[in-house]
Amino acid sequence: MPTDPTVSPATPGRVCVLLVFGGRSSEHAVSCMTAREVLAVIDRDRYDVVAVGITRDGRWVLHEGELATDVDGLPQVDPGGTPVALAGDRVLALGDDGSSRPLASVDVAFPLLHGPWGEDGTLQGLFEMAGVRYVGSGVLASAVAMDKAVAKQLFAAAALPQLPYAVVTAAEWKSDPAAVRETVASMHYPVFVKPARAGSSMGGTLVADEHALAAAIALAQEHDPKVIVESAVEAREVECGVLQDPDGSLRVSTPGEIAVDHGAGHEFYDFSAKYVDGTSKNLIPAPIEDTLVDRVRDKAARAFLALGCEGIARVDFFLLDGTFFINEVNTMPGFTPYSMYPQVWEASGLGYADLVERLIAHALARPTGLR
Repeated sequence: MPTDPTVSPATPGRVCVLLVFGGRSSEHAVSCMTAREVLAVIDRDRYDVVAVGITRDGRWVLHEGELATDVDGLPQVDPGGTPVALAGDRVLALGDDGSSRPLASVDVAFPLLHGPWGEDGTLQGLFEMAGVRYVGSGVLASAVAMDKAVAKQLFAAAALPQLPYAVVTAAEWKSDPAAVRETVASMHYPVFVKPARAGSSMGGTLVADEHALAAAIALAQEHDPKVIVESAVEAREVECGVLQDPDGSLRVSTPGEIAVDHGAGHEFYDFSAKYVDGTSKNLIPAPIEDTLVDRVRDKAARAFLALGCEGIARVDFFLLDGTFFINEVNTMPGFTPYSMYPQVWEASGLGYADLVERLIAHALARPTGLR
C-alpha cells in the first residue's frame, strides 16, 4: 500500500472540493460511474479537487488515476489506494506507520454516493459535524427521501397522488406472513416488490401472483429488511430534475420519459437496462401535452419542498390516464451517460459542466448547521 500520495496539497486561496464516491451500498458501481463523469468536467482552473473513494467495506482511500473494476467488469474504488481520514475540514493522508499528513483543507464537499451509507443522511451528518459545506440535501431530507415508506407519508400530507402500496417490515413478515399475503392480495396482482431504502432498481421484482411473493420479498430483504409492495400498473414513467439556485429559488427541468425495451428481457426499468446494456432510452423532452408538462413540473417542485430537499433532486412519476402519481425523489441522482438528470438539464439549456458549477455554488452559499 502506498504511504505517500503523489497528489499535491490544495493551492492556498483556491476553493478546494472534496469529491466522495463509492460506498458500502449495492449502488457502489453507479456511484463510481457518476464520479468518473463529474471528475471529467469539473473546472480544474477554478477548483482544487481531492477525490476520495469509499471502498465496499467502508474504508476511505485517495483516488488517483483510473477506477478499478470488479469481477463483473463494473467500476469500483481501488482498495489499495492511500488511506485518508477527514478531521474537521482537513483531509489527512495516513501512512502505514500510523503517521498522518495534511492533504487539503476542504471548502466544500461533493458527495456522489447513492443508496444507504451515503445518500441517506449518514455522510451529510458527518459533514455537518465537521462544519463542512456540501452539495445536496441535508440530513433529514436525505434520510426521508431514501426511506420510501416515510417519504410516502409526507407525499400524502402534501396531497400528491400515489399508487396503492403496503410496507412490510421484517418482523411482520416473520410473525404473520398470512396477514402480509392478505394485504398484498387486496391490492390485486401484479405488484412490484422492492427494498424501502435502496435505489437503481436493486432488489426489485415484478410479481405476477401470490406464489412468487415470498421469493420477491426475500430478494428485496437482501438489500433492506423493510420492503415496499406497490400496485404494478401499465403507466408511463416521467421524471423531472429540480435544481436550487444559491438564492433558494427552484428550477424544474423539462420532463423526460423512460422507454424500456421489454423485448430485450427487461420486465421493468432494472439495473441492467439503466446502466449496462443501454436497452432503455430517455425520451427528452417527454412526448406529452403542454398542459401535462406544466402539471408535472409543478408537482416535482411540490415534492421537493414536501421532503425539505436542497440543491438537487430528481423526481419520478407514473403517468396514468392523465394523472401523475409520485413514485420517489432521489436526492443524489446519477450523473452517468445513461442518467436522466443531466440529460433533462441539457435539454433545458444547462450543460453538464454548468450543472456541476451551479451545484457547487449553491453549496458554498448555504450555511452549515440549522437553516
